[in-house]
Parts: sequence; C-alpha cells; structure tokens
Amino acid sequence: MSCFVIEGGHRLSGEIRPQGAKNEVLQILCAVLLTREKVTVHNVPDILDVNNLIALLQDMGVRTEKLGNGSYSFCAEDIDTAYLRTPEFLKRNASLRGSIMLTGPMLARFGYALTAKPGGDKIGRRRLDTHFEGLKKLGAEFTYNKDNATFELRSKKLCGTYMLLDEASVTGTANIVMAAVMAKGFTTIYNAACEPYLQQLCRMLNRMGARISGIASNLLTIEGVSGLHGTEHTVLPDMIEVGSFIGMAAMTRSGITIKNVSYDNLGIIPESFRRLGIALQQRGDDIYVPAQEEYAIDTFLDGSIMTIADAPWPGLTPDLLSVMLVVATQCKGSVLIHQKMFESRLFFVDKLIDMGAQIILCDPHRAVVVGHNHRMNLRGREMTSPDIRAGIAMLIAAMGAVGTSRIHNIEQIDRGYQDIEERLNALGARITRID
Repeated sequence: MSCFVIEGGHRLSGEIRPQGAKNEVLQILCAVLLTREKVTVHNVPDILDVNNLIALLQDMGVRTEKLGNGSYSFCAEDIDTAYLRTPEFLKRNASLRGSIMLTGPMLARFGYALTAKPGGDKIGRRRLDTHFEGLKKLGAEFTYNKDNATFELRSKKLCGTYMLLDEASVTGTANIVMAAVMAKGFTTIYNAACEPYLQQLCRMLNRMGARISGIASNLLTIEGVSGLHGTEHTVLPDMIEVGSFIGMAAMTRSGITIKNVSYDNLGIIPESFRRLGIALQQRGDDIYVPAQEEYAIDTFLDGSIMTIADAPWPGLTPDLLSVMLVVATQCKGSVLIHQKMFESRLFFVDKLIDMGAQIILCDPHRAVVVGHNHRMNLRGREMTSPDIRAGIAMLIAAMGAVGTSRIHNIEQIDRGYQDIEERLNALGARITRID
C-alpha cells in the first residue's frame, strides 16, 4: 500500500481550485443509464471512486469518450443486461459504495436490477432500507439472497405513489427519484434529501425531459414520463474539498485563496468555520482565508460551550466534522463535536491524541476538543487512514504538526481527492507519496 510522508510546519500561500463534487458526480453517472441518447458531463474529478464507476459503466455496455480534462460523454444505448448477473459484476459492484445508485435507473429502464451489498467507507452502519422500501412502494418486487448477499428487484411497470421516507437519505432519495421519473403517474416523496447534489441531479433530469417539482425542498413531486433524452451537465465544485482547504489554511496559519467555490451552494459551511474563529472572506465566488496566528471559538449567547453537529441539508454535512475537529485542536477555547449520523467516524481521534491533541472521546458520536491556541503544536506520528474524511483530517493534522508524519492506506484519500499532494505542494506543503 502507498503512503504519504508529510513534513509538517510549512505555511501555505497562493490559490487552489476545488475539484468536481464526488458525491454529485456518482449520482450523475448512474443517471446516464436512463436514456439511450448521449449525456455529456463536465468537471468530473479524476479520483478512484469515480473512475471505478466509469469503468463499471463501460463493462455494462455504456460507450464512454473522454472529451478533455474532466469532460466525458456517455451513451447507454446498448446495455448488456446479462452482465448484471455475472459474479464479476457483483464483485465490482460490491467494492463501490456509489454503485447502489445504479439500481433505480436500471429498474426504471429495464425492469430489473441486481446489486450486491455495497462497499465504501467503514464508518458504521449505512443501511439500505430507504432505497429498497422506496423502490418497493413504486411497485418493485424485492428479493434478498443471503448466500451471496445480493439484492434483486423486478418490475413490469413502476407506478407513482406517495411515500414518506424514514430518513432523508441522499443516495436513497437519488435512487428513488431516478426510478420515479419513468414511473406511471405521480410520485410524491416527503422527507426527501435536498442537498445541492440532489438539486443538481433533479435539474439535470428535468433537462432530460423529466417533470420534477419542489427541487431544493424536502417535498418532491414527480410526474412520470415515457422516456428521457440526452443533455449536458456541469458538476458543482466539491464543498468537502472547500472545507478541507479552509481547515488546512487555519491549521498551518496560512493565507490562501480558494477559487470558484460556488459560494451560494456551500450553505452553512462558511459560517460553521467562522464559529471556530476563522475569519474567512467571500470575494465574488472565491473564498480568501487570511493567515491568523490564533482563532477563538465562539460561545453560545448564554456563555455555554459551543456545539458543532451534523444534520441533513441545510444543516452541516457530516463529511466535514472530521476536518473541523482537527482544526479545533489549535483553536482558543473548547468545542463539542457531535457526529450524529455515523457511529465510527470519530474513532480516528486516538491518533490525534497520540499527536498531542487534547480530546475527550465521550462516546462513538461525541468528542470534546480543548484547543491548544497554537501554544503547543501537534507532533508528527505514523497513522493509518480508516476512511476518506478521516484520511484528509489526518493529512491536515500532519501539515500543522512539528516533525514528520507518515499516513498509510492513502488509497482511501485517493478515493475522494484528486492529485492532492501535487496541488498542496504547489501551495508550499511538503508531502511525498511513497508507493
């Protein structure tokens, strides 16, 4: 396995552009299966999870052409449905979390879908009930094979219905929406996820001929259509990368500019970092993070300790809590980080404690961070990345630490961040990849 060797303590300067949003593009790529016509997608990040999904689509029969840097065309005119029943498909399907979103489009267009229990980050329970319960309500017959852990869905004709989702699952909502756009009649989805990723997917589907209303709300109404046509789509900048770069600047006391962030689609993210004392500024569609020797955590109006917690959109995305926790280790003051959605994402704090951070892990969901106010630096250590977001958080910690750190299993970081060491080294970081 490859690893990063990071020489900490170097300040950054310059400009950096975020890549296309990983969580959005995985949905968009699955949606190309809904039409026989060509779909062109721009700002596609060159990362493992996306490349693996593109390769899987190619094996399914999708004609793919790379048009330029980050631009692809897809044509799903002839899909090899027999391939979906092969052990090879199931093995590759199981290795990729985003592959679960192939289910809705396949069911809508072909009346059949087979998927394995998906892989991805080991961050705790990530149940699939919302996906399958929603598809069953549209009329799909559902079968689970315990022997090979596969899910099979069949339907002669999907029919619109009303459903109230048990949780506002982003991928679950995406799957149901992609199936419902070609279901007969009207489908109403209440408690739908409304993240910018979902909004982008819905707008793209509407350009393809779908009839979706209520976009950006938790109540979607979909009038089914008989077919969809091709379109062109540009993926938003990755809000998680934007937040990660803000965290890097704060930890290294650096001044950097993050270019073309699509500020209006960042939601509460900028304000959440401001609550940690980071005086970031909006400059058009850019974010400027000034160099700060110290940053003080806000308190609530009654003087009580600040709590930063994740929540469904427009709340704070859980993908950034790991970054914010690391940043808080060098704040002035204390903060409670409450990771509500996943029970294993905070376990990496043991590594930060070994580096010298003052953190109390209360339970799998909550950690109290007592900031050093840059009076005592973290120390370089050897670490292993358990998932994408913990991996980038460890990288940020190592960049702000004294001495040299080594991070193993960086394939986890590569799944979500494109050429990360090259882009950061261009700002002044000292990161070496060792294969």
